[in-house]
Amino acid sequence: MQKILSAAEMREVDRRTTEKYGIPSFLLMENAAHAAACVIAERLGGSLSEKSFLIFCGKGNNGGDGAALARILWQRGADVEVCYFGRVEEAKPDARTNLEILQKLSEQRFVDLTKPDISFEEFTQLEEWREYVSANFHHDDPDVLVDALFGTGLTRALEDEYREVVSYIKAFNMEGFEPQSLVVALDLPSGLDADCAECIGENVQAHLTVTFTAPKPANVLPPASNCNGALVTVDIGSPCELVESSPSQLFLADAQDAQRWLEQTKFQSASYKNKRGHALLIAGSNNYAGAAVLSANAAIRSGVGLVTIATPESMQTAIASRVLSEVMTRGVAETKSGAIAEKAFEEIDAFIEEKADAVSIGSGLAATDASTKKLVRKVVEKRRTPVVIDADGLNLLAPFKLKGSSELPLILTPHAGEFLKLTGAKNKDAVKDRVKAVRDFAQKHNVIVVLKGERNLIAAPDGRVVINPTGNAGLGKAGNGDVLAGIIAGFVAQAAQMKVDIFETVIAAVYIAALAGDLAEKKFGKRAILASNVSECLTEAFRELEED
Repeated sequence: MQKILSAAEMREVDRRTTEKYGIPSFLLMENAAHAAACVIAERLGGSLSEKSFLIFCGKGNNGGDGAALARILWQRGADVEVCYFGRVEEAKPDARTNLEILQKLSEQRFVDLTKPDISFEEFTQLEEWREYVSANFHHDDPDVLVDALFGTGLTRALEDEYREVVSYIKAFNMEGFEPQSLVVALDLPSGLDADCAECIGENVQAHLTVTFTAPKPANVLPPASNCNGALVTVDIGSPCELVESSPSQLFLADAQDAQRWLEQTKFQSASYKNKRGHALLIAGSNNYAGAAVLSANAAIRSGVGLVTIATPESMQTAIASRVLSEVMTRGVAETKSGAIAEKAFEEIDAFIEEKADAVSIGSGLAATDASTKKLVRKVVEKRRTPVVIDADGLNLLAPFKLKGSSELPLILTPHAGEFLKLTGAKNKDAVKDRVKAVRDFAQKHNVIVVLKGERNLIAAPDGRVVINPTGNAGLGKAGNGDVLAGIIAGFVAQAAQMKVDIFETVIAAVYIAALAGDLAEKKFGKRAILASNVSECLTEAFRELEED
């Protein structure tokens, strides 16, 4: 996992890098520029020679990064034009040094015409910028536009020339203009508040954002993160110890988290079904057999040794005929409406005690039956294994308040509407700050929460919140919640059998499930992708991670 740092936390890391380790801030700026140049070169196919760049620099350190980048790009064969907003003599010291170098290089541009072109324009008034735009708009479009105006230093909406610069950058990528220029943001697209998930006004829409040392909240939390394009985090020389010791409790999951879990639970020569874990799914009702089928089929593909569905007696045959042959089914007592009845608890509890390593409850249950509600509460409050609760299992427990306590993990997987019901809040604004809301809930109730949404959040009882970067809009269809619940249950059953940390297991499960969704989207497209396609693509997701 990568730590995510707020703007203040990032400034503190930079300060301590210089004060504790003696690494000059000017060197950090130089490192940032070199790292950004490497990322851009890779995006352009490996070479910068004969490419053209238009770089917008502000008077803060982000502008200094842009000025240093301009020099490096020019040295590597690119034509570079820099637009600087402000007076060079008023810039911050490190930025001013790099800007002054650019001024001198620009003044010497005609001395050796065999070298790439480099020019420097200074704007101190809005009218000067407008005159420049009038003379140069879409005249010899650059290959790359670089946004180095504000970075993490902005907390209010852009105004005046800065707002017009953003409009200018956007105009290069309006429909109908070909070819489009690549838009690259340094650290953060200008116009965003680094600490805020919401957009605060007009902002740059980047294709690529190169952020330094660690991601910031606006790099990874939607809707602001949607303005970043592809995000690449680069090391610029700050010791890892400073990032790790930061008080931040916000993280970004990555492939290494999933790969580490796969290594911990890998198949040994002595592996067999009882050593791989047994997941019990309490699922299905008269009207929702499909949810149980989707969840079970995903669970059995997760690597778990055994999967059993406990479902209403009248539904057993229908479900058994639709699930994969490897999934077992058990018919249990039901209500008149065809839902699992409270009196099935003793049979289910005995099965859990004897055989199960993890339980999932909720996929396709009837959310209106009082008897089913009592069953769910009993299974959760008297749990003998880690329990995953999804869908109607969550609705039957809302608002969330359990009797007694258990050290065994409880994993809740709500979407936004279900989460609002769990909190008991009436106003959606109570959960507008998703990170704070999910963290507070997990800490208050001592549970693990997977808050589903545009980017899934995973919260631990100790205050950690992990943002999952995989997944796509095609997953926002019926059945995908059931598939995710099945995958989590299968992973948790393996982890319980093999003594692997449950929170790390949930992080890996969410990452891999959404990665399978990304692979399915490549095959079928967002419009046609089905929940069943996701579980089918688990094989490819495992292979991709294990071969990487």
